[in-house]
Amino acid sequence: MSNALGDAKEILERILSSYGVRSRPELAELLQIPLPTINNWVARSSLPGDYIIQCAIDTGADLKWLISGELANVRLKVAPHDFTKGKELHEQLLANGGKQVVQRILHAYGFTMQKELGDLLGIPSGTMSAWVRRDYFPGDVVITCALDTGVSLRWLATGIGEMIARNNREQISSSEIVTIEKYSLFNGELNKTGLWVCDPSLIAETVNNPALVEKGSNKWIVDLEVKAIGNGLWLINIDGVNDVYAVSRIPGNKINIKNSSSNFDCKIEDVECVGMVYLTLMENN
Repeated sequence: MSNALGDAKEILERILSSYGVRSRPELAELLQIPLPTINNWVARSSLPGDYIIQCAIDTGADLKWLISGELANVRLKVAPHDFTKGKELHEQLLANGGKQVVQRILHAYGFTMQKELGDLLGIPSGTMSAWVRRDYFPGDVVITCALDTGVSLRWLATGIGEMIARNNREQISSSEIVTIEKYSLFNGELNKTGLWVCDPSLIAETVNNPALVEKGSNKWIVDLEVKAIGNGLWLINIDGVNDVYAVSRIPGNKINIKNSSSNFDCKIEDVECVGMVYLTLMENN
């Protein structure tokens, strides 16, 4: 891992402190790593992300503190005793590289394609494809994702445990991120494709059951609980085909429905309301 996430020597000192050892030789013996390897990390200012992750999981040290030295949360709750630790944990991390860890990273960010992740982090798609082919464990990206999204580091690195630890859920959902269901709208079919992580300010308190609906480059946040159709944008099912329409109420308990491909009047009972579009998200191309 490069020093972009922090000074390697300072990170190593915090790792020593977390394990309760005083010197590099003690750490080398504890982790069963050759001492020259540890010295080379400092010389190259490049400390592997997988060992930082191992330290956070092994000792309960806060990941953000290990990386930056910020003292907001020096130590988390200690992991349950039935989890692996030490060398066995490190082997488990490396065994969960490649496609498995990439899929968990995508899931944590709420993405469905590697390109979305690459665009966010500035990583070429060829690099991520190489991770998958070689079963590589991208420790620095796992760290970035854990800090970005607040998901459980153990789950992200190994697939074990819960995606969001119980002791973090209330804090994350109320002040950092909101995770909602994500759906793809294609050929009239509405299919669940994962989760979408967003800032809580995007979801008003009046929205009871929000979901992100994607159709090509179009994205909407839809409240799936609202079923009483009024004027505005709505996700509607017509004879088994779903789409988003602009709706206007007209006399006789009828509505006018239109979008880029349709414009017609019908009775309200002729259609099924899936949800109300609360927010439209637009891309600048």
